[in-house]
Amino acid sequence: MSLAIITGSTGLIGSESVNFFHEKGFDVIGIDNNLRKFFFGKNSSTNWVKAKLLKKNKNFKNYSIDIRNFSAVEKIFKKYRKNISAIIHCAAQPSHDYGKNFPFLDFNINATGTLNLLELTKKYCPNSVFIFMSTNKVYGDNPNRLKILEKKTRWELKKTDKNYKGINENFSLDNATHSFFGVSKTYADLIVQEYGKNVGLKTVSLRGGCITGPNHSGASLHGFLSYLVKSSLDQRKYNLIGYKGKQVRDNLHSSDLVKCFWEFYKKPRYGVVYNMGGGRYSNCSVVEALNLVENISKINIKRKILKTARTGDHVWYISDTSKFKKDYPNWKQKYNTKKIIEELIDNFQ
Repeated sequence: MSLAIITGSTGLIGSESVNFFHEKGFDVIGIDNNLRKFFFGKNSSTNWVKAKLLKKNKNFKNYSIDIRNFSAVEKIFKKYRKNISAIIHCAAQPSHDYGKNFPFLDFNINATGTLNLLELTKKYCPNSVFIFMSTNKVYGDNPNRLKILEKKTRWELKKTDKNYKGINENFSLDNATHSFFGVSKTYADLIVQEYGKNVGLKTVSLRGGCITGPNHSGASLHGFLSYLVKSSLDQRKYNLIGYKGKQVRDNLHSSDLVKCFWEFYKKPRYGVVYNMGGGRYSNCSVVEALNLVENISKINIKRKILKTARTGDHVWYISDTSKFKKDYPNWKQKYNTKKIIEELIDNFQ
């Protein structure tokens, strides 16, 4: 029996992982206590996702426990032990703003929770594959030091810039403002690498850009495209926070991301890191995303530009995924930003 433990199992990436690995024949154990509702309010509850998962997947079971609770999580690892072949760690406190206001909560979930899972993996299933969903915020605001030019609808690099293809894994993490969320995730990212290189676990840290998909319970503090599309269709005013709304993000569909998980699972390495996002294939500015939604939905969107940007936020960020593509050449992206937005509109209408 192959068994996968998936944390954050009712969130966007976790739920996509549940469906995918279940279809591959795995028994799937989810760990998710719907903290998203606590962070962002009742409209961000993921209980609707859990209900769908339980109905669809007969060999899926979800435990409503907190990854900060070592003893509670240990009972799961102890019960299934060496049947566990994959740990897909997606649970997190995901918001810049929330992390700043509640730094202990942020660090205990993102950092200590990850450490708990690594220790339990070492103790009960050291031959399993540990996949950690990290973030591009480990680089802090260092990308803002690039020579970024203002265009009509976006900030952009010259095509001759060495980083035009995107930010690669050698980009510096140091001497930057990270946000509290960025710091806690950086700790988790590095400790996952350390358990690979120092302890000998098969681990990967995937530094994600903007990930989205139909199961995203987007909120104003997290879930850029999902929240933007839902707000637009509900004809609510959308706030563009800093940088004139021209900040650029690469966008990766959650199903494309989970296929990346699968490629790593089949051919794991020890303590590696990859930047993972839409890359040059799938990216947009906030303004461009709003324009796309307007063109597709035929709804006029009210906008308000706020001058002050979020602490540590990127003016321009596109992931260079060439390292992963070199190591795993079978991985291919299906969705670009337009296709992602079209699916989100269909899902919300």
